[in-house]
Parts: sequence; structure tokens; C-alpha cells
Amino acid sequence: MLFKKCPVCGGELVEKEVEKLLRGGNDTATMTVKAEVCLRCGERLYSEETVKRFDEVRNKLSKHQTSGFEKIGSSYQVA
Repeated sequence: MLFKKCPVCGGELVEKEVEKLLRGGNDTATMTVKAEVCLRCGERLYSEETVKRFDEVRNKLSKHQTSGFEKIGSSYQVA
């Protein structure tokens, strides 16, 4: 844990598993990861390793390199 208190509001942080939505180009992916979550404001703090993984996934999505990803549905934009 890098922080003892939330850097945004000073609230208490607890480790939780959270779902993160990632976008790359027109594609999206979800990942379940561990994060430190503020009990007061909901701010999420991710490890450096997790943030690097987010960047890798976004990069693959933007290049349509989705082998190894499990397709779970379709996304739609509503105007």
C-alpha cells in the first residue's frame, strides 16, 4: 500500500477487488483487479503493475489484437 489515507479526501483505504472498464479504439474490455478503494469518496488507487497491464490491454484493443480475450457480448452506443 503506497498511501495510508486517500490522497483525494483523506479517507480510509481498503483493498477490494473491483471491475475496471478499459477502452481502446472502438473496443472495450473489463478486468477484475485489486485496488485500494477509499471508503469515503470511492477513489481507486491501483498498483504500478496493474496500471501497466491496463495500458497493455488498451494498446491491444486499439490494434484489434484480441486473441486471448474472452468475448462476452457486444457494446452499443445509444444516441
